[in-house]
Amino acid sequence: MAKQIEAPRRAPLSRGRVLRAAVALADVGGIESLSMRKLAEDLGVVPMALYKHVANKEELLDGMIDVVVGEIDPPATGTEWKSAVRQRVLSARQALLRHPWASFVIESKKTPTPMVLEYMDSMIGLFRAGGFSVNLTHHVMHVIGSRVMGFTQELFNDSRTVDPEVQAVMMRELGPKFPNVLAIAMAASHEGESVVGQGCDDQFEFEFALDLLLDGFERLRQEERARETAS
Repeated sequence: MAKQIEAPRRAPLSRGRVLRAAVALADVGGIESLSMRKLAEDLGVVPMALYKHVANKEELLDGMIDVVVGEIDPPATGTEWKSAVRQRVLSARQALLRHPWASFVIESKKTPTPMVLEYMDSMIGLFRAGGFSVNLTHHVMHVIGSRVMGFTQELFNDSRTVDPEVQAVMMRELGPKFPNVLAIAMAASHEGESVVGQGCDDQFEFEFALDLLLDGFERLRQEERARETAS
């Protein structure tokens, strides 16, 4: 009697598998291409099967963000605050570079996801452990803004994405009116593959701004300590 060949058993559907598959689809086609139906097709299930693990598209996006944030390295131990903060922010940046859609989704959220809250809490903890008061840490977090999550909104877009003919028209027509703006916009040289979301955000510019901020925070911390000692 001929033996029946069993088909390979598919991994059971789980919330983790759903979220990882959604992240992979968004990485390839962008977040705008992701739908519950397309995700179900990719997983080989009917769309209704997904709703046992995520209630709706919004919950799916929340879970996807938590997957990305979960890739950020944990805080370094036994390291002074500036190095620890810098290392985590740059790790967050690498996670966002791996998933270029994530910055848009994070910004679109009205309330942070559990993993984002956990990450923010740990970052605040690094400043507090480094000797920052609650009040100064509050100001620091406002100043550092989205950079703490590994991305920024830049003022000028990468000029290499502009059609050469359009760029020539801009230089000819706008140059005489706004010479300083055009000079800065056209002078920067950015790596096209190192962009998170929209706009200029290459590694050098990101680290340049981050280091300026961290140096400024250290000066404020020392000034605050000096005032406390004098009082």
